[in-house]
Amino acid sequence: MSKNLKIVEHPLVQYKLSQMRSKDTPSADFRRLLREISLLLAYEVTRDLPLAEAEIETPMARAMLPVLKDLEPCFISILRAGNGILEGMLDLLPSARAGHVGLYRDHETLEAIEYYFKVPEDMTGRLTIVCDPMLATGHTAVAAIQRLKDAGAQHIKFVCLLAAPEGVKTLIEAHPDVPIFTAALDQKLNEKGYIVPGLGDAGDRIYGTK
Repeated sequence: MSKNLKIVEHPLVQYKLSQMRSKDTPSADFRRLLREISLLLAYEVTRDLPLAEAEIETPMARAMLPVLKDLEPCFISILRAGNGILEGMLDLLPSARAGHVGLYRDHETLEAIEYYFKVPEDMTGRLTIVCDPMLATGHTAVAAIQRLKDAGAQHIKFVCLLAAPEGVKTLIEAHPDVPIFTAALDQKLNEKGYIVPGLGDAGDRIYGTK
């Protein structure tokens, strides 16, 4: 669909995603599966982190060994469902910075409305990875990324579990410099703006709410 779109086709990602899609999967299993998938997605989105060499003393000798060249990434969760991905990402990089953007979708206009914004101050020199399980209309992702750019983020990637073609198109048109990583590109949005076949409302399924 676009060079900006990367679909992570690892067999374990696809298998776990199918389990999450089932309406019979309880919240506890849904949360666990999301955390496991998120760790696997984190491997892909951080694959091109630049490395440098530093002298490290092992139990046997000193050696020049690979270390991260730049500051560790900053993970940004789009509340509330993004926290499910954030936890898995932090399992891989526990010392990374984390921030939160609170946005909700107006059910009439489908536009994103901000209610919370708290991010690290030093994002300029860090890879910023924005997390949200669903890329549906794309309005929430577009708004969140713009706020992060305004706050100093320069190198941004977007990670989601599922994407709709409409959302991918909207995000790429608004932010062509932001690559999208997802486990699946689904068929379409329905008349209410939900991804089909999708998996329902990710936030409700994570936290057992309606």
